[in-house]
Amino acid sequence: MKIGFIGAGRVGFTLGKYFKEHGADVSGYHSRDPNSAREAAGFTNTEYFATLEQVVMASDVLFITVPDTMIGSVWSSLKTLSIANKLICHCSGVLSSGVFDQIDQKQAYGYSVHPFFAIASKRTSYQEISQAFFTLEGNEKYLHTLKQFIEHLGNPVHIITERQKIKYHAAAVFLSNHLAALATTGSKLLAECGFGEEFIAGALKTLFLYQCMDIANNGPEKALTGPLERNDQVTVQKHMECLEKNERQLYGLLSKQLIEIAKKKHPDSDYTKMDALITKEMGISE
Repeated sequence: MKIGFIGAGRVGFTLGKYFKEHGADVSGYHSRDPNSAREAAGFTNTEYFATLEQVVMASDVLFITVPDTMIGSVWSSLKTLSIANKLICHCSGVLSSGVFDQIDQKQAYGYSVHPFFAIASKRTSYQEISQAFFTLEGNEKYLHTLKQFIEHLGNPVHIITERQKIKYHAAAVFLSNHLAALATTGSKLLAECGFGEEFIAGALKTLFLYQCMDIANNGPEKALTGPLERNDQVTVQKHMECLEKNERQLYGLLSKQLIEIAKKKHPDSDYTKMDALITKEMGISE
């Protein structure tokens, strides 16, 4: 299968390079920004296509690697062309193959192909994406063909349904983007205590990073430590009393989730009073 890319941002760069490095036949790139498409083609040693028609004609599989808000408009242009028997894929985590409306009438096949991975750099992320698993959703006819293709690259693949897409993507946000919010909140509190940037950076590289690694390696239950696990109500109350309203709400909501983990780790412990304390402190008005 010849694979063409429509869009030349971080995802397009990364997947194109990754596919090419593993022996796939990548035809090249088209983008509304010609300079980006030329750069991606040079990076992957593939072709630059000046028009959408050219990349369609040169490819059996088309990966639409543009921002989610642009996928619909790209598809509107694609479906005016001859795309019979083409596999049309997008890489959105939240959108399903349903975004390709009337694709059956065009005798083409739609798929969402999403790497469960934060692509941070268009020039280096291809070296790390081998660690990621992919999710697939779409038309049954070539679903397992795509699955085998990605597995051949060395990545595990999970097939999900259209109904699961949004919840799946919410899970990815919890595991990735929301970590930035937690890191920012902790860093802000340290700064308010007078710690400088160097200390805060060190805390992110040690306490934060190693806790994430412990969770990844051993699971949340085994990695759980701290005042909530040991049912230290005095410390938790002092924490919540010193926090601003939004921080206190965040601390409380996360602590309620930690209680559920702690119950599994220590089934003989009673966290009823801890739960009541957190509920009470979350209701404190300014």
